[in-house]
Amino acid sequence: MKIGVIYGGTRVTGNTETLTERVIQGLPVEKIYLKDYHIKPINDERHTQDGFKEVNDDYKAILDRVLDCDILLFATPIYWFSMSGTMKLFIDRWSQTLKDERYPDFKKVMAAKKAYVIAVGGDNPLLKGLPLIQQFQYIFDFIGISFEGYVLGKGNKPAEILQDEQALSIASQIQRTLEREIKLK
Repeated sequence: MKIGVIYGGTRVTGNTETLTERVIQGLPVEKIYLKDYHIKPINDERHTQDGFKEVNDDYKAILDRVLDCDILLFATPIYWFSMSGTMKLFIDRWSQTLKDERYPDFKKVMAAKKAYVIAVGGDNPLLKGLPLIQQFQYIFDFIGISFEGYVLGKGNKPAEILQDEQALSIASQIQRTLEREIKLK
């Protein structure tokens, strides 16, 4: 059982990463910091005669690491009621992968995975983070990933998330669930 954490934040040890560390404490995980990679925006060539062209960036290296995981944790700050731009760039490229002959089983492999979302925002995230959660639900439904749960936390200034007892409690619940999953496999 391999857990992959996809960090969409850009702040080193930001509130999202701090909350995510609560979820994964003591667990063996593969950490993927999207900010450390170059991911080009998708050039939508679905309807061109030649289809998508090869893109020279780090996307495939990240994707291969993600495909190797059984459980995915999508960790992102809440930006404008949605995920971070780095996270969105990564997920947008899935459209290209769905048409990529090198990944003929992409949707099938992704559909065998479970996913959680960890998101932190500064202003009323329990309400303003709901569009983000709905967006992930639609993404997971389309690709076939089992959406297992989420935690929305409140934090703006560094370490402010540590004051959100409700988010910390939910993070601990998810951590225990993941711990059980690993023991069962």
